Amino acid sequence: MSGFKCMLTLGSYSRRIIRINAQTVIPKRNLFDQSRQSLFKRENVKLVNVGRQSSSTAAQAEKGEDSFLKWLLLLIPVTTFGLGTWQVKRRQWKLKLIQELQNLTTADPIPLPTDPVELKDLEYRRVKVRGRFDHSQELYILPRSPVDPEREAREAGRLSSSVESGANVITPFYCTDLGITILVNRGYVPKNKIRQETRMKGQVTEEVDLVGIVRLTEQRKPFVPQNNVEANRWHYRDLEAMAKATGAEEIFIDAVLESTIPGGPIGGQTRVTLRNEHMQYIITWYGLCAATSYMWYAKFIKRIGV
Repeated sequence: MSGFKCMLTLGSYSRRIIRINAQTVIPKRNLFDQSRQSLFKRENVKLVNVGRQSSSTAAQAEKGEDSFLKWLLLLIPVTTFGLGTWQVKRRQWKLKLIQELQNLTTADPIPLPTDPVELKDLEYRRVKVRGRFDHSQELYILPRSPVDPEREAREAGRLSSSVESGANVITPFYCTDLGITILVNRGYVPKNKIRQETRMKGQVTEEVDLVGIVRLTEQRKPFVPQNNVEANRWHYRDLEAMAKATGAEEIFIDAVLESTIPGGPIGGQTRVTLRNEHMQYIITWYGLCAATSYMWYAKFIKRIGV
């Protein structure tokens, strides 16, 4: 019996130990699980917060980009409006200049002064002289087309023109009242009339009264060929070289249309119609301003209202 009691006692102790162990182990598992769950919750909260912060940052960045783009695109209508206004002022200046030139070229002629300093302030001024032409030393500026203000106004801005090409005839003119020789642009001749023998009726030899418009030397423009003195082919008005070639003074006038002699060059070849296309530019710039302003309003202002 004692042995059986011992076995019961051992069994009872074993059950107690198992219960104690079980009670000891189970709480540890619960603490670990709770800690892990708490950790997971904190991580989830952090991830949610990070996600919210990222979304908020992205939204702020996108909003900043839209604001920058908004004010950047506003520069387009502002700039085009400024360019249109500038063209309005340019047009007013050009019209005033054209009117001043027309007034000079239609004013009563004055005696030709011989002082070079005084002449520099008289370009496009009408002057009168008396003397004789020296046809033996004609110079030819070419190619040239006849001056026609109305046609030039119609064809302003065109790349090509159907007008015939010829030359302007420059002839030394001895002023009997001043005792000097000057250069006179007698006018335009077509290509088949450049040679003197084709227009002998217009080669007047007697003394004449002449009215002309003072012109100054001309700078060579880009792509314009150099003057060929030896071949007598001139492409721009170089008074120093022309005077040296003919022995004349560096004084140059364009004969007026009324000086034209039948069979000779056609006078009145002074171009006073300056190119005036500012109205086209005004319409273009203000049109772009209106279009871009509406596009900007529709994208940034109207969308906010919606």
